[in-house]
Amino acid sequence: MIYASARDALPRILLTKYRRISSSILFRNPSLAAMTTQAKFRFAPLDTSITPLLEAPKLQGIVFDVDGTLCEPQTWMFAQMRAALGIAKGVDILDHIYSLAIEKQSAAMESIRNVEKEAMLKMIPQKGLIPLMEYLDKKGIRKAICTRNFQTPVNYLISNFMQGHVFSPIVTREFRPPKPDPAGILYISKSWGLEDGGERLIMVGDSVDDITAGRRAGSATVLLANDANRSLANHENTDCVVGNLEDLIPILENGFPEADGAASSHRNEP
Repeated sequence: MIYASARDALPRILLTKYRRISSSILFRNPSLAAMTTQAKFRFAPLDTSITPLLEAPKLQGIVFDVDGTLCEPQTWMFAQMRAALGIAKGVDILDHIYSLAIEKQSAAMESIRNVEKEAMLKMIPQKGLIPLMEYLDKKGIRKAICTRNFQTPVNYLISNFMQGHVFSPIVTREFRPPKPDPAGILYISKSWGLEDGGERLIMVGDSVDDITAGRRAGSATVLLANDANRSLANHENTDCVVGNLEDLIPILENGFPEADGAASSHRNEP
């Protein structure tokens, strides 16, 4: 397995479950790029000069997670949230809060918001963030957000690090059910007028909730790998792994390869 890196002389991507075919290497050399015409693509190359042998659908949009995806991971904050709630590591934070008596949920939610507000002020934009955003805008690819965070940190991230870049819709914690349920991604798809669920979308995230929600929605999934989540590279719901957001550019430019086993068979999975 090979990780994509914008630093490599020849960019490469890790495609778990992908066939080892020419499309698994992204080409800067035009003579090599011609080999991609023989590949089967999940999404057509955004470089319109590349003509695949087999017709592929056009990518309709990308859905991004926030923490650990658009900004660098702050894993300490989840430990602090669980400490504030008095729950063990394996307990889902939101599931726990929603399981409480109604009169206790507000205080519990505020306790984790306080941790998130602290983390918000320490946000660092993810490597490759702006090059990818500029590329997607140039290509006319729609962007949305689906996060388990609340609205304030999302607004802070956009206004401080991505001025002028539009995400719509933005699905936050207030939308229920949250990831790993696919409902948020399917809502985004519907708001964009798509009638095939998430099948023509890509979900980019750093957690098992992200890739599971993406797969259940029928979307292609991209894992942004870091030191804490590398085990997810081999997860059954991970289609593609990158180490830097900018690494997505050559993947999209040359065509997003089709995985073995159609994601569409998982669409709307409960």
